[in-house]
Amino acid sequence: MTSGNYTAVKIEKNGHIATIKLNRPERLNAVNSILADDFHRALDELAEENDIRVIIVTGEGRGFCAGADVGQMADSLDGNAAKFESKYASGVSPLAPHLRSIPQPVIAAVNGVAAGGGFGIALACDMRIASENARFGCVFVKRSLVPDTGTSYTTPGLVGMGVAMEMALTGNVYDAQWALEKGLVNKVVPEHQLMEEALKLAEDIASNPPIAVRSIKQLMYAHSLDLDPVYKQERAANAPAANSEDRREAVMSFVEKRKPVYKGI
Repeated sequence: MTSGNYTAVKIEKNGHIATIKLNRPERLNAVNSILADDFHRALDELAEENDIRVIIVTGEGRGFCAGADVGQMADSLDGNAAKFESKYASGVSPLAPHLRSIPQPVIAAVNGVAAGGGFGIALACDMRIASENARFGCVFVKRSLVPDTGTSYTTPGLVGMGVAMEMALTGNVYDAQWALEKGLVNKVVPEHQLMEEALKLAEDIASNPPIAVRSIKQLMYAHSLDLDPVYKQERAANAPAANSEDRREAVMSFVEKRKPVYKGI
């Protein structure tokens, strides 16, 4: 059963399980302001439904989520710090604390690339199942930015500081098997089995007592950092890089499909 009036996400409900599907396949589900708003509204809607016990997040088409829409980034390259703050606060980054704060466990079914903020969304979910086609990249440095969407905290927590530093400082993209070996994902399955496996895990969880399940999620994060102040600290740390000439070069070289030349200014 489908639900809601959304432009850039789809919600499907099947018994006690809801699936949020990011729906900008032509952009690998990159997050613009419309998708971000739809995603937040979908999470709020489902959080209020006691009958929904588990949520699955996945992407339409070839990608899970390619992070923030680079086209939208290009629109904010005027050095205006206030504009950057506004776009940041309404963009992909606040989705991480939102995913953590809702009462239901959330499973990321990573069907393709999860990069930048999309990587952060996957890591903010409580569990991750990846298809063999999944790819993971903490690619912020490639846009002259520091890790955001909570990844400065979630990545070291999952893979350790050394691997997290490698991911953040190189901006390299890694395959699903590597992600499994490092502990980024719970399981890797063939592409055609991804949703079947995600639903099977969701059904296992949904068959347990709902009050206990929700309490377990809350308890598991009781001794962890709240991602809301984390993403705000990331936003503050991003300001110098975000308003630099190197960031303009990083974004425009991507848009123009050429190799960037950085000057450190």
